[in-house]
Amino acid sequence: MAEVTVTPQSSLADRPLQIRVRGLSPSQLVTLRAWLKDEQGECFQSRAFFRADGAGEVDPGVHAALGGSYSGVWPMGLLWFLQPDTLFRRLVKRDVAGSPFRVRLEVFQGLSLGSDPKEQPLASCEAERWYVGPGVQRVPVREGRVRGALFLPP
Repeated sequence: MAEVTVTPQSSLADRPLQIRVRGLSPSQLVTLRAWLKDEQGECFQSRAFFRADGAGEVDPGVHAALGGSYSGVWPMGLLWFLQPDTLFRRLVKRDVAGSPFRVRLEVFQGLSLGSDPKEQPLASCEAERWYVGPGVQRVPVREGRVRGALFLPP
């Protein structure tokens, strides 16, 4: 039974994640997909194709992606290469203190381009990516024509 995990499950957006897939057959070809919806409901996604190692595991930090949104060894590639479903959209986080981005990670059998909505993942999990740490204060700044926010650590 396949299992995909992300460690840590909840973290700041600039912290690295470790993504692992276990329980595959040795040399099994799989697609790892990451996707999220922004605050306007726009979907951003990336995918990478991997061949499981002899133990039936995939680790994007060790194993090279064979293609998809990127190729080669990129530990955070699934997050760095997120692309919008609608052209000319940008991934922007407006409510940085109130809620995280929830990134869904899924693993599919073989090469999956995601064109079939009925296709079920072998396994999935979710990661939270926060932009402000616990205890950080947000202070609005308005001085002359300057507008912004100052984030003070606890």
